[in-house]
Amino acid sequence: MTAGNGGGPTRNGGKATSCFACQTRERTEWCALSHDDLKLIDDSKGVREYLPGDVLYHQGAPCVGVFCVQSGLIGLRKVDHDGNSVLVRLAYPGDTVGYRSFLAGEEHHLSAEVLKPSMLCFIEQATARRMLETNPSLGLRFLKRMARDLDEAEDKFLESTNSDIRVRLAHLLFVLKDRFAIESGNGALTLELPLSRQDMAAMIGVRPETMSRTIRKFEDEGLAFFSGRTVRVPDMAALFAQIEVDS
Repeated sequence: MTAGNGGGPTRNGGKATSCFACQTRERTEWCALSHDDLKLIDDSKGVREYLPGDVLYHQGAPCVGVFCVQSGLIGLRKVDHDGNSVLVRLAYPGDTVGYRSFLAGEEHHLSAEVLKPSMLCFIEQATARRMLETNPSLGLRFLKRMARDLDEAEDKFLESTNSDIRVRLAHLLFVLKDRFAIESGNGALTLELPLSRQDMAAMIGVRPETMSRTIRKFEDEGLAFFSGRTVRVPDMAALFAQIEVDS
């Protein structure tokens, strides 16, 4: 795995997209910027393509700027005291990665790893800081984003303490289906996931062996069938019923 800082030329012949033409910009906090400020970002940003396994930054590294996900998928990981790497959350196109460490002026508390081929824009700390100082609305948008992230973290904690493991796994598959479904018909769905079973276990707060037992139960009952990172769900309604029973 390689670490990147967001600068340098585009890798593998990828073509950088102007901020003004970026299809995800309206979903980002950066849409609050004026035309002139957006042009400054566009002129100064670093753009690069990354491959699965590349690391944007490591836990404990100084924060030197933020990454805006143009395409692909980023996994944010936390290493515990025993050295175990746990997938905390995912970052999708339109998300800004590393913003909390940037706002706090602290080292990164998570590592950011590329899970699918990705294109990212890197905005250096000085440029991002200048944008915050001259655009209060940008800072407000990041505060709202932080509040949403906190709400999601609280919901995830409550789910991990109150919900049945089967419900958690079913809910995770429903969350992932919107982005990773590759075919559907007659109520069936097939997912090609960029996550390992260990990562999925971390996301629902269980040990890998517990995840394996739950998967076997799903397969025995015909709810979902797992082959590597491919998941086939014969009947989405039956899977959804697992969530309804708990609600």
